[in-house]
Amino acid sequence: MSGSSTWWRAAVRSLAVLVMAGSGAMAHATASTAADCRAAEPVPWQAVAPGVWVWLPPGAGDVSPANAGHVVPTSVVLGGRDALVIDPGPSHRHGLRLRHSIECRFKARVRWIVNTHAHSENVLANSAFADQAANGRVDILATAATREGMAQRCPDCLASLTQRVGEAAMAGTRIVLPNRTLAEGDQLRVGALRLRVMRVEQGHTEGDLVLWNPRHRLLWAGGLVYQGRVPELAQGRVDHWLAALARLEALKPRQVLSTVWSKGSQGVPPPAVAATRDYLQSLRERTLQAMDEGAQPQEIDRVNLSAFQHWEGYAARHGFNVQRAWRELEPVWMDRAAPTK
Repeated sequence: MSGSSTWWRAAVRSLAVLVMAGSGAMAHATASTAADCRAAEPVPWQAVAPGVWVWLPPGAGDVSPANAGHVVPTSVVLGGRDALVIDPGPSHRHGLRLRHSIECRFKARVRWIVNTHAHSENVLANSAFADQAANGRVDILATAATREGMAQRCPDCLASLTQRVGEAAMAGTRIVLPNRTLAEGDQLRVGALRLRVMRVEQGHTEGDLVLWNPRHRLLWAGGLVYQGRVPELAQGRVDHWLAALARLEALKPRQVLSTVWSKGSQGVPPPAVAATRDYLQSLRERTLQAMDEGAQPQEIDRVNLSAFQHWEGYAARHGFNVQRAWRELEPVWMDRAAPTK
């Protein structure tokens, strides 16, 4: 294929998802009245970069009734009176609080929602925007793999999350699937900010969306980056995840928004990327060592990682991660152990 043809195809794809925000012709009234705003529960937004804000979880714990499933950050990108939300959260109630806060505090209306990957605590708040998605006022964007994963797993995930946090916290929540597809090379433009869709990774889930803003060196990494909580390998692969982290580090971000908000300083990269890599690399090495020692897959204590025992979720998830890693790495170990001819 010629270079001009390649350029043309990239331009067409970019234009297909280009979102123009902030023009006077697109000005609109927000839905919340002054009375609504006075009654609404405020959101403790923190500034990330010009036009970018984040709503952090109340603590570093796992899903519980106390946090109502809010265990990952929700962020918003503002352009004039338009807003793009990335990972809206775990429930209808959470999404309504988000929606009212954006209207009341920022005098903006959500026009686009990005689901970075198919986990309930990230995507079920789509429910609060179902009415606007139905009438074309909101687009919900995700990779094709994430949409498929949501369609397959979200019914069970909704039931599971409801059981863990209680029916009151999940009242009104229903599954709302993305209606637009993102792929590598696409660009999202919100006001003056451009977010580039990077390679779709397959480390944490089957379709981990990565967004990159080179101007502020700001990286949205979906569920690929953890710190202080044990990563979840339910749909993940250790080697793919480690390769994805290497690509993220190569971008040299100043800040990462993922399951945590991690900030670098004075040339030091955001520490959460290295922390995630250290856990996964330790899991990989210790699993292969256990195989060398003749251990069996069910002997998860043979893959004890004492350096991470203080991380949230170690008791609940590490043993499962060992079994997932064992299944993935056993062919690697067999190839390594096979005698050379």
